[in-house]
Amino acid sequence: MTAWRTLATQVLEGSPLSPSQALDVVHAGDDELLPLLDAAFRVRRHHHGRRVRIHVLQNAKSGVCPEDCAFCSQSLKFDSDPEQYGMQQVDQIIEGAEAAWDKGAVTYCIVTATRGPHSSEVDVVCEATRRIKEKYPMDVCASLGLLDEEQAEKLADAGVDRYNHNLETSCDHFENVVTTHEWSDRVETVNRAKAAGMEACCGGIIGLGEAPKDWVDLAMALREIGVESVPVNFLNPRSGTPLEDVEKVRPQECLKALAMFRLVHPEADIRMAGGREVVLDQMQPLALYAANSFFTDGYLTTGGQGESKDYRMIQQAGFEPVIVEDGPERQVPVQADGTSSGDPDTAHRKHQPSTSPAN
Repeated sequence: MTAWRTLATQVLEGSPLSPSQALDVVHAGDDELLPLLDAAFRVRRHHHGRRVRIHVLQNAKSGVCPEDCAFCSQSLKFDSDPEQYGMQQVDQIIEGAEAAWDKGAVTYCIVTATRGPHSSEVDVVCEATRRIKEKYPMDVCASLGLLDEEQAEKLADAGVDRYNHNLETSCDHFENVVTTHEWSDRVETVNRAKAAGMEACCGGIIGLGEAPKDWVDLAMALREIGVESVPVNFLNPRSGTPLEDVEKVRPQECLKALAMFRLVHPEADIRMAGGREVVLDQMQPLALYAANSFFTDGYLTTGGQGESKDYRMIQQAGFEPVIVEDGPERQVPVQADGTSSGDPDTAHRKHQPSTSPAN
């Protein structure tokens, strides 16, 4: 226990975790899990308090990707039969933003299944972003694949706050997962997004057949790039993909990985992302001791447990959702039924998540 608290103190005093220390974290025994999460929570609480940021995804172009990412059911190269449709129109994307706002999202993520966007698709995202920003004080994140410099600058000028492009795994393991582009292509896109003025949302997936050392290598690479947001996904194998039969990673190992990412990225927005409901299952609340954000209302091709359950999970675990009203972020307590409460003069927009069953 003392060793993990010492690591947390080291990080809080401004001394970064070394690769060997990060490897010690992910190799910790199960008996050390709670002390390890306590150490991660010290760092999380210092930078983020007990606040939890809610993000909502919009799959704006589905099932037509020419790349061969082995985990993804949206690749045209696999027999996975996802829903297929071309780029949504501006009004459809704005409707998604309205739904995200009603669910309490602080960030709305516009995602397309593609190698990289056509100029017309960039135009759609830019116009949608401008109109969303006129109506809702939400951050907008775009995830459109590989970008060139002109596209990155255009998105930033339109008001896109963050660009998501995950590295997925370590440089060494990447060739076992993707062959149609290079790991370095992804790094270049993230750097272009940052150079254009957008924040970088960049993480990966736990459970691609990699070793724990690959988690550490990924975390260190992200630190070198200087990303502001780190989504940590947990592979929920999709039928028809090359990884459909891969064994799920134990929830204990996933929690150790989250703790490591928090200690390596003390100030970042660490997000438990896709697959959390299936892989972490009943241990999801423990992830909040390392992660300060998550996606609600499902993912690109899979449903979630429902935002009503998500808000109850936050409240019952003793955390607070970040609520955006007409201006700056502020925290409004969440009642047991998942709705917000507060002074009626200032908390006039109450989140009322759907009570429909999880998908």
